[in-house]
Order: sequence, then structure tokens, then C-alpha cells
Amino acid sequence: MVVFHNEVEIEDFQYEEDLEMYLYPCPCRDTFSITKDQFMCGEKFPAPSTNKELVKC
Repeated sequence: MVVFHNEVEIEDFQYEEDLEMYLYPCPCRDTFSITKDQFMCGEKFPAPSTNKELVKC
């Protein structure tokens, strides 16, 4: 299994004020989104293991 991912800076996201969400186009033609609260809370996420997919589109 091959896993592809990119690190994307929050500055590269489009902020939608009405939704209070940051949006970024996924290469699979979907959209990755994160809410303002999720971004601002500073929550730490563990590094992905090499045997799991990050995003399944």
C-alpha cells in the first residue's frame, strides 16, 4: 500500500467566513476542511503510522 500526503500551511487554505472553516482542494477533487475551532484549539495529533492511509478519497 502506498500513502501520499503533503504538509500544507494554513496560509494556503481558503477561509470561508460564513462557514468559519478553512478549505483546501484535495488532489482527488474533494475538499479538505478544518473548522476555526479545531485550528485554534492547538490540539496535537500523533504522527501517522506508515501502515495507515491519511485520507481515503
